[in-house]
Amino acid sequence: MKQGFSILGLGMALFAGCGGGGSESSVVTGPPPVAVTPTITSQAVFTNLSFDQPVALKQAPGDPSRWFVVEKGGIVWVFADDQNTSSASIFFDIRPLVNASGEGGLLGLAFHPNFPVTPEVFVSYTRSGTPLVSYVSRFLSTDSGQTLNVATEEVVLTVEQPATNHNGGNIAFGPDGFLYVGFGDGGGSGDPFGNGQNTNTLMGSIVRIDVEGGSPYAIPAGNPFETNAVCNGGSGADSCPEIYAWGLRNPWRFSFDKATSKLWAGDVGQGDWEELDVIAAGSNYGWNVREGAHCFNPASGCADTFVEPITEYDHGIGRSVTGGYVYRGSMLPDLAGWYLFGDFVTGRLFGIPEASSAGVVPTVFAETGLQIVSFGQDADGELYVLNFAGTIHKIVDAP
Repeated sequence: MKQGFSILGLGMALFAGCGGGGSESSVVTGPPPVAVTPTITSQAVFTNLSFDQPVALKQAPGDPSRWFVVEKGGIVWVFADDQNTSSASIFFDIRPLVNASGEGGLLGLAFHPNFPVTPEVFVSYTRSGTPLVSYVSRFLSTDSGQTLNVATEEVVLTVEQPATNHNGGNIAFGPDGFLYVGFGDGGGSGDPFGNGQNTNTLMGSIVRIDVEGGSPYAIPAGNPFETNAVCNGGSGADSCPEIYAWGLRNPWRFSFDKATSKLWAGDVGQGDWEELDVIAAGSNYGWNVREGAHCFNPASGCADTFVEPITEYDHGIGRSVTGGYVYRGSMLPDLAGWYLFGDFVTGRLFGIPEASSAGVVPTVFAETGLQIVSFGQDADGELYVLNFAGTIHKIVDAP
């Protein structure tokens, strides 16, 4: 998550311990976006509802009638897809299990693609440990998808966290049916634990596992280190076979494009650059040798063999990136094929055409004034913004 996520409500306190100075320049090099630029903004929806530190907004597969909001403290709420609704009920409550200190908490949720016929939901959260332990667990619905049964927890994997920040926490099923989970570099400033380039740990990576092919999972063919012994949590001597891609500082929100299946991720920067990446199997995105497309650690020699970010912006524009979605809805035809993302601190809403080459300049669409902590996508491909202050907003045409 963001640096200093435990005090997100204090705005710029987000950067305590970040290290490095923010650039005053807002110049980003690269080819410009396509000529036709949509005009969009965000509009408050579900205005009779509010939430406590929400971090994720979801719909279940094939069910556009309900929305689910994940709160950092350990509750998932469910409510009707009705703009006039004024009530939400508890879908899931694991507050007694969750340690939400720092950037920890209940951070992500993924429905099985065949839910509720296959009544499984996977979550990523932190418990007390050293100082925290990330858990990826499977829970079952025993009432036809109305709630989750807390007593059914099956722990899929755990990762010991050396600090209380950069816990990652996004979790999603890909179009291939495998489960993807993001983990940060373990926290601190400048990757003091050396996890970004260490493939003997799951930290600093996006992992991919087959939760149906083994107990508790199998390694999918095509993972870059698939033939190695399982190093669950980084305890093995070989590169972890669960790793799909690595060299990430803190991947905060990733998503799959409905049309192309490409995996897009926001990676929160250190002191100067925020980056967006298209994630591919076996790719190394450079942290902590590089921050974005720039040398971060000169002593390393700053190799240029890493995968370039598709776009980036400096800290004259924003301070903490939140990954979003490629727009595949029908209400905003000019926005079709644009990847939308945001910045938690400035509230700016950005976008790039999804077919852009690496180095494209991001377009600033709107100054929302929101703490953009996550995005949501409904069954029709329309996009929503989740405000950490507790409200939900929809992407609409600008007046």
